Order: sequence, then C-alpha cells, then structure tokens
Amino acid sequence: MQIQEPPPRNAQGQALTPFEWIGGEPAVRALVDRFYDLMDLEPAYRELRASHGPTLDSARDKLYWFLCGWLGGPQHYQERFGHPRLRMRHMPFKIGIIERDQWLACMDQAMGDVGVPQDLRQRLNQSFFQTADWMRNTPG
Repeated sequence: MQIQEPPPRNAQGQALTPFEWIGGEPAVRALVDRFYDLMDLEPAYRELRASHGPTLDSARDKLYWFLCGWLGGPQHYQERFGHPRLRMRHMPFKIGIIERDQWLACMDQAMGDVGVPQDLRQRLNQSFFQTADWMRNTPG
C-alpha cells in the first residue's frame, strides 16, 4: 500500500481543499468534459454511455456543478437543485457492477488525461469507488 502525502498547503499554511488542489472550476470543467468525451468515444464504456440517453449535455453540467461542491468549491448543484440525494436521483437508471466499474475506469482515465496530481487522483478514486458502489441498484 502506498502512503499518501498530506494535501499541499496554501500560503497561510492551510491544507488545500481537493477543489483548490485540482485547480478550481476550469480544471473541474476540463475533467468532466474529458470524462464525457471518453464515454462517447471509448467502446469500453458502452454500457455506461447507453445509460445516459441520447445527449450528454445535461449530465455534463450536473456532474460539473456537483463535483465543484463535492470537492470543496462553490455549491452550484445545491443552489440549483437542493441536496444532491444521489442515490434517489440515480434510481431510475440501471446501475450494476458493470456500470459502476465503467464509470470508475472512465473517471480514472479522464483524471489521468487532464493531469490530476497522482496523490489526489488516488484519494478521489477511493472516494469515487465508495460512492459508485453505494449507487448500485441492480445485482449485476
């Protein structure tokens, strides 16, 4: 097991939030855009892409707004929709092990492609796994 370094600190000596560490809103937007671009391009994410319907525009915005707040930045999602209630909002969609694993792989690939720092990437992958696994609503 690799030991994780503590998050970098700002000029006042405070640990950066993941939002600050990743690079703020422009970096979150780049990550989300790459994630959905990969979902559209890569056959390995076929089932995941199929669960999103014909267009990804709304999903792009919602994930961007959500991630900004989840990472410790502006609460764009909550300002628009209230509490995320992730599990409830995802219940209409089939989310099994395949969809979970494809979501995680696609996000990890996107993080690598946009240059998320390795230590932050590891931390986010752990958190993403916990959330994605909790979202499963079908056994397969």
